[in-house]
Amino acid sequence: MSVEKINLAEKLSAFSVHWTPRIVGDVDDYASKIAKLAGDFVWHAHQNEDGLFFVLNGAFRMDFRDRQVDVGTGEMIIVPRGVEHIPFAEEECAVRLFEQRGVTNTGDAGGELTVDAPERI
Repeated sequence: MSVEKINLAEKLSAFSVHWTPRIVGDVDDYASKIAKLAGDFVWHAHQNEDGLFFVLNGAFRMDFRDRQVDVGTGEMIIVPRGVEHIPFAEEECAVRLFEQRGVTNTGDAGGELTVDAPERI
């Protein structure tokens, strides 16, 4: 087995589509993903999985039904399973996601932004 470092800036420069996570590695049963956010996503929840969002650059806002949380470069937020949320980025933002393998990005909402099988880059 070969162990290689992963350059996230290089991986981020390989795509420009927003709201379409890419897998950059695996840790046990979890996928390490990166994504670019811009504008609104969709209200959704993940009934069986928590979600971790770590901001690599830029900033975004995580809206919940009862409040909003601003998250900037070097900060992270963990959304507990079952909690309805919608991310919003006024300007493009790059994040690292850490989720159980097989998690659909739109959770229980579905729709045109759903990515069932993220590309591995």
